[in-house]
Amino acid sequence: MEVDKKKRIVIVGGGFAGIELINKLKKSDVYEVVLVDLNNYNFFPPLLYQVASGFMEPSAISYPFRKILRGKENVRFRLGALQKVVSEENKIVLSNGELSYDILIMATGTETNFFGNENVKKHSLPMKTIGDALALRNLLFTRLERATRVQDPLHRKKLLSFVIAGAGPTGVELSGILAEMRKHIITKDYPELVKEDLGEVYLLDGLDAVLAPMSEKSQKYSQEKLEGLGVKVKLKTLVTDFKEDVVYLSDDTTIDSKNLIWAAGVSAKVFDGFKKEDYGRGRRLKTNEFNLVDGYTNIYAVGDTAILAGDKKYPDGHPQVAQVAIQQAENLGENLLKNKGDWKAFEYADKGSMAIIGRNKAVTDGPNESFFLKGFPAWFIWIFVHIMSLVNYKNRLRALYDWTGYYFKKDQSFRMIIKPRDTKN
Repeated sequence: MEVDKKKRIVIVGGGFAGIELINKLKKSDVYEVVLVDLNNYNFFPPLLYQVASGFMEPSAISYPFRKILRGKENVRFRLGALQKVVSEENKIVLSNGELSYDILIMATGTETNFFGNENVKKHSLPMKTIGDALALRNLLFTRLERATRVQDPLHRKKLLSFVIAGAGPTGVELSGILAEMRKHIITKDYPELVKEDLGEVYLLDGLDAVLAPMSEKSQKYSQEKLEGLGVKVKLKTLVTDFKEDVVYLSDDTTIDSKNLIWAAGVSAKVFDGFKKEDYGRGRRLKTNEFNLVDGYTNIYAVGDTAILAGDKKYPDGHPQVAQVAIQQAENLGENLLKNKGDWKAFEYADKGSMAIIGRNKAVTDGPNESFFLKGFPAWFIWIFVHIMSLVNYKNRLRALYDWTGYYFKKDQSFRMIIKPRDTKN
């Protein structure tokens, strides 16, 4: 008697949504699952800025997929970059071959959106990948080394001034940690530099508040603490160009700096094989309430790459945050294990949001307006939530060790400049 062949689910993207789907499907006797990713490791994007500033090493926030999948007998990993979806043949084309599927789940996340500004795209530093974080770490500490050799104070100021575009959580957290470094670390490790040499840290945003999606209390507290650390906050201000070590702003002013960090926006990734009308706002694939992509019978999209219809609380789409991705993946994974008639439509349960500004400085908004924390209690919750969100106990222990060291010593350990041999100093 012939054994029924398992259906193959191909998940493209091993971020929050991809890993949650695997956790739901790992014991299924109905499906075989193939995870596809262009990296061979999972990483935790909310802590990229810690790697970029030398407070954590990359291995503390990343873990190899094959170790994550060890022991999951119905799950396999395929290293490769998605190039095209051929829906009529139920296959995808990767950078290193093809892969067939019965069900395709797009969990490809987002990429940096430079809003068509080619100079910004060419010369600024994004914050989306571990490669980006390491590039920023190399640049930061190379700039400091160069500044110790420079005699011209204006040149030193350009080297050591940092402009951060985008006052969301990444921009706030990165500007706060750079300001704390100036205060506690740089003048100790670089005695050639005096306080007046250290340039400025600017945080820019086109909206009228930092942390725009959060409560007014969180916005006010965060801006006050950032400015108290010496960060120059400029709101209702956009970057219009970046060339020849000058950042041009929409209010017709400029900032002399060699360093523009771009945290101003993201958009979903677009792939060949989908039609233009398959995409909605932010280039996100349009789906129904079950995350099924409109116009397809066996292609789903979850997380940042999906704009879901049917959740009455979010008629314009859900926020592109980790909790949405995890909850959509959890719901879809549970649905795939049921009969179609028993499927449950997705409804997002907002668990609140948080951001860290610096040591003992953070904000936490609950799911309702009455819940708000600031200062040490919010900072402690932020630490706990982020540690528990890491993929395994090894990462959690390493992160806890790194943060404990910084809390008591106000110092960081990972200030190594590691880059290719052919990169000039």
